[in-house]
Amino acid sequence: MREVAVRAGVSTATASRALSGNHPVPAATRARVLRAARELDYVANAHARALVGGGRKMAAVVVRQVTSPFYAQVAEGVEAEAADRGWLCVVGATGGDPQREMDFVRLMREEGARLVILVGGVVEDDAYRSRVAQYAQALDASGARLVLCGRPAPDPAIPALVVEFDNEAGARAITGHLLSAGHRRIVFLGGLPGNTALDARVAGYRAALAEHGLPPEAARVVNCGLGRPAGLRAMTELLKETREFTAVFAGDDMVAAGALRAIAEAGLRVPDDISVVGYNDIPLAEDFDPPLTTVRTPAEELGRAAVRIALRDPERGVGGRHVLGTHIVVRRSVAPPMAPPVRP
Repeated sequence: MREVAVRAGVSTATASRALSGNHPVPAATRARVLRAARELDYVANAHARALVGGGRKMAAVVVRQVTSPFYAQVAEGVEAEAADRGWLCVVGATGGDPQREMDFVRLMREEGARLVILVGGVVEDDAYRSRVAQYAQALDASGARLVLCGRPAPDPAIPALVVEFDNEAGARAITGHLLSAGHRRIVFLGGLPGNTALDARVAGYRAALAEHGLPPEAARVVNCGLGRPAGLRAMTELLKETREFTAVFAGDDMVAAGALRAIAEAGLRVPDDISVVGYNDIPLAEDFDPPLTTVRTPAEELGRAAVRIALRDPERGVGGRHVLGTHIVVRRSVAPPMAPPVRP
């Protein structure tokens, strides 16, 4: 507050009144103080607020979209664990916009949230690394904690806790399931280069192919991103281009939903003509036609663990990494590949 007052050229008391908004301050003076606060990245001290008014036991969970079944399950886990402890939970959606993410984190600092949980894979570029380091340090300085849920920390030295599941192992296992059924021409549908979660799934897919003695060129990755519309478009185009594959590994269950629709519209059947597997085991996966074989990721437990582990040892500086396991759920979307017709 003193630094803000010095930069704005006012007394500390005037700076406090201007920032609180509860006292009459000339408009020009308030503008100078607010500008100085922005330049210094000032937020109210959460500990001081707690001493005055009791503070808030609040966790904030930031997701890409609330309509995604996976993100919704993680957020539900955060909310449930917070409620069990008498905490409040706030959910924010960014639509993948880094500026919205920054604005939400700043708002949570100002509101005195003690946990800020960022959920889901990201493209880990220099801008992301810089942004997350800034979040972690700013939250730590205000007595709060950053939790990266389902994504790695860009630097293990920053004060952020990582809670994730083993994407690569899950992908290796589900690809192995297809290989064990006899498939050798398997397409990965849903790549997004640079995205931490999908890159790990692609790595697991490639590793499984190699473990079964297939050459690197046997791997085919279609970089269409996630979501049902992406899966529908990419699968439609792939079927127009070639039928030289017998199985599809979808990057998530919503991509698989789009792929199933495209296969049906092409007059083909799953799993008779093409086998399909997904990732995440969203609640609707068992209601797909046919029910989807997929990798179960502990989405709700991921959210619960993010709160539970962060509160178990809140005073640690560097947060550490905690990895949850995955497993395959076998349903009816996989069958051995059809034998090619015998030519006379």
